[in-house]
Amino acid sequence: MEASSTDGKLVEASSGKTNFKVRDGFSTRLGVLLATLGSAVGLGNIWKFPYLTGTGGGAVFIIIYMISVLLIGIPVLVSEHAIGRSARANAIDSMRKVSPNKVPWWLIGALGFLAAFFIMAFYTEVAGWVLAYVFKAFSASILSTDSNVTTEAFNSLVTNPGLSVAWQVIDLLIVGGILMFGVSKGIERVTKRLIPLLAILLVVVAIRSLTLPGASAGLEFLFKPDFSKITASTLLAGVGLAFFKLSIGMGTMITYGSYFRSDQNIPTTAVRVALADMSIALLAGIAIFPAVFAYGFQPNAGPSLVFLTIPSVFASMPAGNIFMVIFFILTFIASIGAQVSLLEVPISLVNEKFNLSRKLSTALASFTLILVGSLAALSNSLLANVKIFGLTFFDLFDFTTSNIFLPLGGFFICIFVGWVWGKKNFFAALTNNGELHNEKFVSVLFFLIRFVSPVLVLLVLLNGLGVFGK
Repeated sequence: MEASSTDGKLVEASSGKTNFKVRDGFSTRLGVLLATLGSAVGLGNIWKFPYLTGTGGGAVFIIIYMISVLLIGIPVLVSEHAIGRSARANAIDSMRKVSPNKVPWWLIGALGFLAAFFIMAFYTEVAGWVLAYVFKAFSASILSTDSNVTTEAFNSLVTNPGLSVAWQVIDLLIVGGILMFGVSKGIERVTKRLIPLLAILLVVVAIRSLTLPGASAGLEFLFKPDFSKITASTLLAGVGLAFFKLSIGMGTMITYGSYFRSDQNIPTTAVRVALADMSIALLAGIAIFPAVFAYGFQPNAGPSLVFLTIPSVFASMPAGNIFMVIFFILTFIASIGAQVSLLEVPISLVNEKFNLSRKLSTALASFTLILVGSLAALSNSLLANVKIFGLTFFDLFDFTTSNIFLPLGGFFICIFVGWVWGKKNFFAALTNNGELHNEKFVSVLFFLIRFVSPVLVLLVLLNGLGVFGK
């Protein structure tokens, strides 16, 4: 099977046959980079990275996270991209195509599909909260240093069943609307515009944060490591974040890899994505922590940092409402890239398995997500007392995907690529059949994916299952 790229269309021709199949794909190398980066950035950089850094001890957690990206993130990322581009199919069929006969390695793709779907089920609710906060910021209703005001504003949103579901549906309509236009005209075109805008807005907020009196304490927290704060939980949290942040183990990078140009340099792309993603995460930290320290708030506020602490921080500074509006707009923009990549996983499967049109596939996937996602949206109101294993639907979706599906899928990707797909296929995919002279780097990646990455991912899985205790 051979594939060529023309104007975002991947033309596949079966060897010895005259039938052709035109498949949408990314049209430029920049489009590949920004779409992949958009998937990696997500709410993780603006929401999860800051609060985990705050609870993990600041700079020392960032060091652990960066090392984890090198040892796990990049090797698994290039493996998923390589599988996707080699197979040119959705996550399940990609694994089926590259697997030995009768061995069900396609279950890795199925696990990724489930992970992407259930992540979207609760992720869209958080994105809906962010979108609601954009309007709250415009109205200045959350501009207060009184914790009772900010807490009440958040609680009134998440405990209102109508509002919770409505904002989730609005968010899904936006994401689904982008995906109806396809890969090159939808995903690529939107991320080419949103990622640079995100970076610009982050720089604006970061500059304002750095000009505040006492901001140096925030920078010290971010960049001066205190190695006495390293604990087993900090180490595992850093490894787990690296895994989550690059959107690996959830079928998205296999799916995106299937849209790559045949001449795309996968290892270079992965390194650039990882470095850019780390840079945006650090920029988010610079935008948040100097301001947090400047006004005497706690950096370890946890998941509530964005919705409860940040409004109070901006309320404390001159022209704070303007910067709060900018902050929540950029936070919602950050969520778009990740949501687009996650929703693309079920859309590509429905589109290719059932031979449905792009628009119908998007509509079906979005409608199904509204039904399942509403369970998460109502977890703080009508379904607050409905629990499975002691968890609400929101927490259940979060726990099972983050602690089981993602590391389990990543572990088996490592085993499959390192021990089944093997060195020959790995090298052929990452050197573009010998056209790229990057054999030494690919050798390092193969060593990591075979011996190092699976061990670290297994530790994340066992930690998520509570093997190492609290």
